[in-house]
Amino acid sequence: MADIPSTPPTKKELGYSSLFRVPEFRPLFLAHLLSLLGVVVSEISLTVLVYDLTSSPFLSALTFALGLLPYLVGGTLLSGVADRYPARRVLVVCDLFCALCVAGMVWPGTPVAGLLALRCLVAAVAPVFAGTRTATLGDILGEGELYLLGRSLLRIVSQSATLAGFGAGGVLLGFVAPRGAITITAGTFLCSALLLRFGTARRPARLRSARGGPSLLRDSLDGARLVLRDRRLRALMLLFWVPAFFVVAPEALAAAYTDRIGAGSLGLGLIMCALPVGHIGAELYVGSRLSARARSRLVLPAASLGLLPLVGYAAAPSLAWAVALGVLVGFSGSYIIGLDQWFVDALPEELRGRAMTLQTAGLMTVQGVGMALAGLVAEFVPVRLAVAGAGAVGTLCTLLLVREIRRTEVRDKADQHMTDR
Repeated sequence: MADIPSTPPTKKELGYSSLFRVPEFRPLFLAHLLSLLGVVVSEISLTVLVYDLTSSPFLSALTFALGLLPYLVGGTLLSGVADRYPARRVLVVCDLFCALCVAGMVWPGTPVAGLLALRCLVAAVAPVFAGTRTATLGDILGEGELYLLGRSLLRIVSQSATLAGFGAGGVLLGFVAPRGAITITAGTFLCSALLLRFGTARRPARLRSARGGPSLLRDSLDGARLVLRDRRLRALMLLFWVPAFFVVAPEALAAAYTDRIGAGSLGLGLIMCALPVGHIGAELYVGSRLSARARSRLVLPAASLGLLPLVGYAAAPSLAWAVALGVLVGFSGSYIIGLDQWFVDALPEELRGRAMTLQTAGLMTVQGVGMALAGLVAEFVPVRLAVAGAGAVGTLCTLLLVREIRRTEVRDKADQHMTDR
């Protein structure tokens, strides 16, 4: 398919449902859903498989953690792929590569070390795929209101698929062996590749990768340097990362906290679901009910106060209150859609793919580090104080970051004024 015309709806028609009137968005959305479900099911299946083979809780937990840790490596060293090569080709090759890695996991003779290595490879490719898809979304939907709704809907699906995927994976493992469940994942990657190959248009690369030019590694590192060197881009990027670093504390310590209050496995599940449910509700409300101007006004206040409810853990809340606090913190994610617009507006076109890849990689990495650090702190202080401390310190860090963003906004307006003169 050489060309598929995109026909975004008019402004009066905008809404989540209007996204599906754009021909290319439908296969992109379905491919995203299939990949997500496949990844989540493979994570739980591979974790069970490694435990069955080794009887080691450590290796089983390590298998899950390896889904996050390589993000930084892939997002930093391979981000140049997103701008250097045609987007459709990058997306399809990433899916096929992941399908090949998953096929290697299914092979009966693959040792545990091989399973872990293949898990790392899939995780290293993930930020390249996600960053390229996000940049492609701008090509399909434009850079205005529809693009923001598209990103919002993909995030909603990500949160929902995580909740549904773990449940589906658990049910699936009740009927098939772990390797059989992983085989299904290979099929989802192949279906995603087919949808992207035949459902999206061919577009040229954003950067010319002429022979004798910078290497892929150099392109990737230069992209990260250019993004992080710009004061406003750096501040906006950190506003994605910093709250995410602290917000994972209640999830990371949910098992320990529910054990302390005697809430059992049901309480654990409710606490784990609280934040995603709040976030989904926030995205749906902000995306469907608020104007672009209102979303922009919401960014800094919501970000500033978003982590504050976690301080309530200092009072050792009951299960009901802990769930309520989690939902409230999740709902504070209402600022993300407005922040998306600020970030896209500040990004040069030629940096978009690399910047989006870096943003995704950093987000996943800080969450993994945040979980580990929360667990470490809870070794020395009560769990409730560890979560409350994350809320207090996180709020302070976010407020400092918000002040920096305000300064860069004033600076940019002054520079624009001088340019206009």
